[in-house]
Amino acid sequence: MTVSETTRRQAQVLIFDADDTLWENNVVFERVIDDFLEWLDHPTLDRAEIRMILDDIERANAVAHGYGSKVFLRSLAECLERLRERPATDAERKEIDRLSMALVEHRVELMPGVADALDELAGRYDLLLLTKGDRAEQQRKLDACGLLHHFRAAHIVAEKTVETYRWLVREHGFDPSGAWMIGNSPKSDILPARAAGLNAVFIPNENTWVLEDDELDPTDAGVLRLAAFRDLLRHF
Repeated sequence: MTVSETTRRQAQVLIFDADDTLWENNVVFERVIDDFLEWLDHPTLDRAEIRMILDDIERANAVAHGYGSKVFLRSLAECLERLRERPATDAERKEIDRLSMALVEHRVELMPGVADALDELAGRYDLLLLTKGDRAEQQRKLDACGLLHHFRAAHIVAEKTVETYRWLVREHGFDPSGAWMIGNSPKSDILPARAAGLNAVFIPNENTWVLEDDELDPTDAGVLRLAAFRDLLRHF
């Protein structure tokens, strides 16, 4: 079930996620993980088993320390130490740093159709940006993306919860029923926004971090599912 055309025409505010919605992000982390697993070459555990251990470590560290490359590197080191049952050596930490250089050197690569779609949407709606993660790291990407002029405001938060969206509604004074949260993460973009009374647009990304996955109600009329970012122009 999709949202009625009448409801879409009543939209006033569009709120955009950043990582893996406006630009690629997690795919770079996945490449580092692939290199890490190949380098680790555990004698008894296969890659899938090691990945499950790493996912558990990342899940715990996200709660305790937040997001971003520094926390990710911490997780890699802890994974190595757990598997080898000893502290990482200086040489091993240097190798992890070397593997992760792709994170530091990665340039912001916009998703296909993002720049043109925002050009059009900014002329019709009030646009906001809401991203989570390490503040300095996210700000670097925002400064480099070349898109900030489209948004009335851009917010970096530690986590996206129901209360985050309620705060956003209060901060900007809009009616949540006329607002749409647009993103790739069921856990951070869709479910908490819906719980706060906003509508949502789900644009899946095959490289979305596994910890951002969650079940969506297929009968929820407040969620519009699109295949690509440029498809927004057919609905808004």
